Order: sequence, then structure tokens, then C-alpha cells
Amino acid sequence: MGVFVAGAGHLFMDLVRVETRLWNAVDARLQAEHGLRLGQFDLMTVIAGRDDCRVLDLVREIAITVGAASKSVDRLVAAGWCHRLANPADGRSSFLELTPEGNRVLAGARHAYEEEVAWWTSRVVPRETLAQTADALRTIRAALEDAQGAGGD
Repeated sequence: MGVFVAGAGHLFMDLVRVETRLWNAVDARLQAEHGLRLGQFDLMTVIAGRDDCRVLDLVREIAITVGAASKSVDRLVAAGWCHRLANPADGRSSFLELTPEGNRVLAGARHAYEEEVAWWTSRVVPRETLAQTADALRTIRAALEDAQGAGGD
């Protein structure tokens, strides 16, 4: 399975703790400034970036369950940020699309998201190190997605 790297367990714990704290910081800012949770921002970003986005696309992209994705979309619909459109090729599924209000909220939140992430990353870590870290994380993510099936099901 590969060579054990000393400290890999510590790396994993640091990664989890950084992710949790960074998530909380970005989430708090998005809530305060835009009334939007980071999870909602993530879903809306995926929906906005895909033509004919379906709940299963969210499941694969974000690595959450169908139930969690469906409930999350229901909340976006209830907030007026998203609507479901009938899929003419498959009556059992629907396409997701942001409403004009959803697009407005997402556009407004993007700057706060990018600024907050930059504050906690590029302000404290050199650009080259961040680029190497991003490459390493993409490699690990791709290996996990390959091993677990597309999207981690």
C-alpha cells in the first residue's frame, strides 16, 4: 500500500483541525455578511457551475449522502435561492438551478469567501507552499475518489 510516513497521523489530525477551524471562520463571516452558511455556499457554487445539475451531481462533487443533498437543496429552495426544473429525459429526477436571488446572494458572498480564506491562508503561508499543499491535497483527493468510486460513494 505504500511506505508509511512518520508523522502522517499528525498531518491528518492537523488537516482535520485546520479544516474545521477554517470552515468555522468562513462560515461565520458568510452568515454575518450574507445570511448564508458555508455549506449552502458550496452547494450553490456547484449548482451555478454545472449545466443540468442534479442532486446526484452534488452527492458526487461534495461527497455527501443523497438524503443530505436532497434536504440541503430543499432548504435552498425554501430560501428562494434555488428551484428544481423537471428533467424531460427522466421524470424521476430534476435539474437544479439558482434563482436570480440565489445568483445575487452567491455573487455577493464570493468576495467575502475569497477574502476570508486568503486571510487565513496566504497571509500566513508563502504562496509557493500553498501551491505545493494544494497540489498534494488534489493528489490525495483524486486517489481517494478513485479508490472509493467517483465522488466517494
